[in-house]
Amino acid sequence: MIRPGNPMPAHGQPRPDVDDALRMPSAAERARTLVEGNPSAVLVIPGLTTVLPGQMVPEMRSVGPEGDVFLLFPADSPAVRAATHADADADELTAVLEITDVAPVSVPHRIRGRAWIAGWLTPVRDEPVVPGTALLRLEVGEASVDDLWGAEQVEPDEFADAVADPLAPHESELLQHLASAHEDQVGWLCGLVGGRDAECAGTRTAVPVALDRFGLRVRFTDADGTFDARFDFPEPVRGHEELHRAMHTLFDAARASADDLHGA
Repeated sequence: MIRPGNPMPAHGQPRPDVDDALRMPSAAERARTLVEGNPSAVLVIPGLTTVLPGQMVPEMRSVGPEGDVFLLFPADSPAVRAATHADADADELTAVLEITDVAPVSVPHRIRGRAWIAGWLTPVRDEPVVPGTALLRLEVGEASVDDLWGAEQVEPDEFADAVADPLAPHESELLQHLASAHEDQVGWLCGLVGGRDAECAGTRTAVPVALDRFGLRVRFTDADGTFDARFDFPEPVRGHEELHRAMHTLFDAARASADDLHGA
């Protein structure tokens, strides 16, 4: 199924139509994908205002089986000192992990989404780490995501039960490959978008902006404006081989549509 997104608003990203929710990653899955993936992240501790932003960027992050977020910092970082002092005083230290997801390709409005994971921060002392580093645990109290799909809240148990998208570790590489090596085929996809025949007939750029197990999102831009279109795969994909087949199905359908149009 081909689903055009709404036109680009004056500020921010295009939002999906109501029908877009039929086949999409859940808010919890999207939040887990951002936490466990490559987007940049910074830890914010209320009251800790005399540090440089770079000092609050974790070197590594992961999600444990109970849904806790684990963050690795240099042992002398302000975050570690604050968590250690609070733990020694038996105080609860609240913190927010702020994540920003930027498209790995050049498109207008490159920020694809943001997520916020708020909770309580404590030091982890029973796990081995690289010398000179320390591990912190963020117990999730609430989470939210605001991305190409929209803005949603995520309950802690939903976050714990969710699984990150299987394509996420390779999404940047895959999108860059599609944009550089398959520019023409990506452009053909515009012909599959219903109701935009006139726009697709003109000169425009087509850039793959997001990819997940359910489908591909492409951003089309010309002098008159920008819109997103979402192209669903026949079935959710689980890896490279299934993705390869799904992409060929899309490109074949787009080429057939282009041939029909030219034949007419």
